[in-house]
Amino acid sequence: MTMTEKFKILGQYIKDMSSETPDVETFLFVKDNISKYQLGIDITSKAIKNKMIEIHTTFKFQDKENNKKTSHFEIIYATIIKVDDDVKEKKELEKIILCDVQNKIYPHLEKCFLNLLHNSGYDGINFDKKVDFENLYNQKFN
Repeated sequence: MTMTEKFKILGQYIKDMSSETPDVETFLFVKDNISKYQLGIDITSKAIKNKMIEIHTTFKFQDKENNKKTSHFEIIYATIIKVDDDVKEKKELEKIILCDVQNKIYPHLEKCFLNLLHNSGYDGINFDKKVDFENLYNQKFN
């Protein structure tokens, strides 16, 4: 049984994107250590009007080990959705924003972010596992 989607994506775009590697030494160091970098995800949203919502999904790929030499990669991806009129519950809305929309945009967002990393000189990078937004959502709310 397929659930009908309770929202429509009106538009999506890269709002902000950055890649910072300050110097050659850092580049060489990061190239050797980037496998230890971790992907952080943050999702925020704000209501616009007429059941429209702007969602920002931020991916940060960073060194969790506080090395002096570090590169910084970040993308803020904006998605504008219109929510169906019969979505009344806050909980249902949260699930749409944090799970359903994310699952839909993820393949494109992941490709954009990997392109950023590859174009920044770190071509060996891939994310082994797809982000499980369902799971993140359940951790947050249960």
